[in-house]
Amino acid sequence: MENFYLVLVVILFALAISDLIVGVSNDAVNFLNSAVGSKAAPKWVIFLMASLGVLIGAAFSNGMMEVARKGIFHPDQFYFSEIMVIFLAVMITDVILLDMFNTFGMPTSTTVSIVFELLGAAVATAIVKIKMAGGTVLLELSNYINSGQALGIISGILLSVFVAFTVGAIVMYFARMLFSFEYGKSIKYFGSAFGGLAITAITYFMLIKGIKGSAFADIPLPSGESLSNWIKHHTFTVLLLSFAGWTVLIQLLTWIFKIDILKVVVLAGTFALAMAFAGNDLVNFIGVPIAGFKSFEAWRAAGGIAPDAFSMEVLQEKSVTPVYMLLISGLIMVATLILSKKAQAVTETEVNLGRQTEGMERFGSSLVARLMVRHTIRFNKSVGKVIPATLTNQIQKRFVPVSLGPADDPRTPAFDKVRASVNLVVASILIALATSMKLPLSTTYVTFMVAMGSSLSDRAWDRESAVYRVSGVFAVIGGWFLTALIAFTVSAIIATIISVGGKIMIFVFISIAVFLVIRTQLLFKKRSAKKLAEEVEAFEEKDGVEKVIQKCRKHCVNAIETSNKIFSVGVGGFLAEDRAQLREALQLKNELNVKSKKVKAKIFSTLSKIEDQADYGHHYVQVVDYQREIANSLNFLVQPLFEHMENQHKPFTDEQAGELRKLINNIDKYLALALLVVTKNKFDEIDHLTSMRDSIIEQLQKTEKAQIKRIKTKEVNTRNSVLYFNVNSETKNVLLRTISMVKAYRDFVQVTQTKK
Repeated sequence: MENFYLVLVVILFALAISDLIVGVSNDAVNFLNSAVGSKAAPKWVIFLMASLGVLIGAAFSNGMMEVARKGIFHPDQFYFSEIMVIFLAVMITDVILLDMFNTFGMPTSTTVSIVFELLGAAVATAIVKIKMAGGTVLLELSNYINSGQALGIISGILLSVFVAFTVGAIVMYFARMLFSFEYGKSIKYFGSAFGGLAITAITYFMLIKGIKGSAFADIPLPSGESLSNWIKHHTFTVLLLSFAGWTVLIQLLTWIFKIDILKVVVLAGTFALAMAFAGNDLVNFIGVPIAGFKSFEAWRAAGGIAPDAFSMEVLQEKSVTPVYMLLISGLIMVATLILSKKAQAVTETEVNLGRQTEGMERFGSSLVARLMVRHTIRFNKSVGKVIPATLTNQIQKRFVPVSLGPADDPRTPAFDKVRASVNLVVASILIALATSMKLPLSTTYVTFMVAMGSSLSDRAWDRESAVYRVSGVFAVIGGWFLTALIAFTVSAIIATIISVGGKIMIFVFISIAVFLVIRTQLLFKKRSAKKLAEEVEAFEEKDGVEKVIQKCRKHCVNAIETSNKIFSVGVGGFLAEDRAQLREALQLKNELNVKSKKVKAKIFSTLSKIEDQADYGHHYVQVVDYQREIANSLNFLVQPLFEHMENQHKPFTDEQAGELRKLINNIDKYLALALLVVTKNKFDEIDHLTSMRDSIIEQLQKTEKAQIKRIKTKEVNTRNSVLYFNVNSETKNVLLRTISMVKAYRDFVQVTQTKK
């Protein structure tokens, strides 16, 4: 029996390593967002500062480990075997849940995950225990759950959303009023003091507040006083010296080495926030396995007591986590931080929502966002009528943005270093303050909402982007609430099944977790490959004439090849009544639709990169417009076919099917010739392509006449006729738009080559 539970402890630590990897992939956005978004330094410097912060923060995290042991439930009410079920259910759920969110690039809260997983697993295990003992759940459940502290933790997490957004918005507003977007002059006068104040604030909360409860708090000094008590008794002196020291040091570095003061603040803030993250969130990843290990040690030391008879009062006692465990965890976090591709995907989401520049919006609009933006605009107009015009104009001057560079250039910062500094300093202070109070608030919630609040004050959400950015924020927040619900439910289900089904179910769920992690990893690689392909096809300023033509050709080739497949698979699948084929056509149609929409949305930036020639841009715009129209026509062709089959309506008659099969064959030949013209630049074949188009249109006219005869003889009903005519009409549109696109591509190539 002892060997079995030893295996379970090993499994817990294996899951902890996996959880550290997926957890850091999710939470790296918290401390990388500002430095990466502002391009404050090369990535290796940013990662170095973040890595040092993570390692030191891990060593300071000891005091937070109590949350996993007794923060959510009363451990003395459970036996050792039941505690292990709770811990296993929590870790399995956490790995699956965080990996899923990482795959889709959505920042979620590891703190909320662990809290609700512990709550769900403890509630489920308690219910099973009460039921097996013949008790009443409603009367006895409160004996098992630490409802007061759990509610306090949950309330603190939710309150942090509002506090972080508000504080971030207020501080950013005053920072921008002080520095404006053209902050070169202001920095000369206030920069060193601002930097000194920012780093002093970080120092206070990192060292003075953060050291309480850490592994270093009780280090004795030569005077006999502990380090924690000495800092507590000399707080004002430490702060004063810190502010003076940092201010003088930054000013000297500015005079001697001409350093960028804000860059120093951003890098120091990255270090501090990474340290705060590790200090606060490490419990989310290793707190449960360490509690399981301590439980196993206590049970084994008791000697001979059955696992389902050994009470876990030991978890109520204070426990010190070995420093080597904290440092090993920190090293795993650092390795993940540097190597994880998913961490970059999650970071992109937050940077995208807070960027100052234009570009493709990741999220669509929503009704709530539209209403909020509409009423905010009205409110601002009302306020503007009350405030004197001179004051309004003075304020407006401080908020006039300056260009940071081309919107889709990867070297262009998403926002400037003033906002990056505010994000980091405010977020690190809030997180460190909560850590010193042993409140496991969500670092994701805090950093995300601080970033969104500063974006709002910085007027990054203008009328062109506000609706989409607000919708994105709501989508992320909605994902947070979904996290809580899923975490509680899945953890409760797993704990219940293991409690009832026995030991074998532990290994079943571990296998499921491994399968799901592998599956999401494959999905992530597929999505990353698709994104990389799109980036390769995008125009760049360094592209020469041949490169420009080559990329434009790729767009046309993709449109023609995908159109051919959509038409043949969609119409052919409908005639064969094959839902799988029709679903494939729908997927291809959606991909073409999204891709053509993205290309069209980037026309402005693309035109600025091709050449400063009107003819170039004119023909390229035509190519893109025709691609978009082809995608629309295929959408209106395939969607009705799918809906017709889904609703189990009658299929086409044999005569209609024969006509459409002949049409599929002719369309295939037509698009094959169009592809040849584009890929080989055989523009002399366009006349042949035109004659093929005319021939197919004649065929469509004949089938329309045949359909009219079928209507008169009542061979077909109204629904059949509407669908059949729609296929003919949209097919004709595809034919016309395709040849128009080919001609526009020809003109683009010829004009480009003549002006080399």
